[in-house]
Amino acid sequence: MTWATGNIRLLGTPYRWRVLSPEEQALAARNDYNFDHPGAFDFELLVTTLRKLKRGKSVKIPVYDFTTHGRQKDWKNVYGASIIIFEGLLSFADKELLQLMDMKIFVDTDSDIRLVRWLRRDITARGRDIEGVIKQYNKFIKPAFEQYIEPTMRLADIVVPRGGGNMVAIDLIVQHVHSQLEEREISARALLATAHQSQPLPQTLSVLESTPQVLGLHTIIRNKDTSCDEFIFYSKRLMRLLIEHALYFLPSKACFIQTPQGQEYKGRRFSGKGITGVSILQAGETMEPALRAVCKDVRIGKILIQTNLDSGEPELHYLRLPRDISEDHVILMDSTVSTGAAAMMAVRVLLVCGYQPHSLQNVKTDSANPGWLYSPRTFTQSIFDSLLWE
Repeated sequence: MTWATGNIRLLGTPYRWRVLSPEEQALAARNDYNFDHPGAFDFELLVTTLRKLKRGKSVKIPVYDFTTHGRQKDWKNVYGASIIIFEGLLSFADKELLQLMDMKIFVDTDSDIRLVRWLRRDITARGRDIEGVIKQYNKFIKPAFEQYIEPTMRLADIVVPRGGGNMVAIDLIVQHVHSQLEEREISARALLATAHQSQPLPQTLSVLESTPQVLGLHTIIRNKDTSCDEFIFYSKRLMRLLIEHALYFLPSKACFIQTPQGQEYKGRRFSGKGITGVSILQAGETMEPALRAVCKDVRIGKILIQTNLDSGEPELHYLRLPRDISEDHVILMDSTVSTGAAAMMAVRVLLVCGYQPHSLQNVKTDSANPGWLYSPRTFTQSIFDSLLWE
């Protein structure tokens, strides 16, 4: 799964058809079912999907099999994005769906070109015979366009003549989208930049106490004469202390056990469902051995976020998370933090994947001012090393 430049998500046509009854399946097999009629579409699913994506949530959409005219067993995960392009037939046919759109574009293409594209797609990509395709086009597709699709042109904000070859219209659309994103981005950044002013540090920020042991580790790590082997050894030692400090904030409950001597002992036990570590690549991986050393059989996920050199915005390039851990307590690991943008992007990814905000912990070793001012407010509990770079 990749979030491309500009953070764009494309929602195409295939998953929007509803489940057919056995009678309708038989009609479809004979090319006698009208897939271009509004009644063939699952508008309820479309509205729910688009509404969730606009809120930044992840959704599961069905995978459509064009050969059998039905949905496959496997569903596809789709994640929210800054730009959601919703395209396909009858996109303007549902009023509730229209209300969710910020910009409505009707691409007007010559009827001969539409027919050629239809033939090429259904025969080559979908494995259908030419006679069946032509029959379906004359009986359903062309009449449906004239009755249901062409009249919705008046609902569009922009009509693009000559289809994808109209570069002037495409450039104007791109410019408008960019301007809208910039306006929203500037507003969000302004709020973020002033959020911490004249405010105390958030209570969700926990700093590892500078004990003699921690100060001694820092002395070795920061010494320019320290060898590479010693630097690695004592850095791992410091990371283990930090992870152990993070475990203090996990939920626990009192319990009673029997010792080998038969005595009753009152202790505490982790009361959550599970613990998952998620490292922000690549620096976060250095903390994984420490987490594995103190949490037996802990599961590990990885996120790669890099800054777009053109826009300056963080982008998700790689995501691998264990399955069925939405109820787990997640320890998000990132060794070095500058602005906090990558951490906040990682939180967004975890939230759209179904993780609960109260189950997130952000563990860092070094952080610049913006990073430790912004990102703690994103989490229930952020845990920092005693060294905060100025």
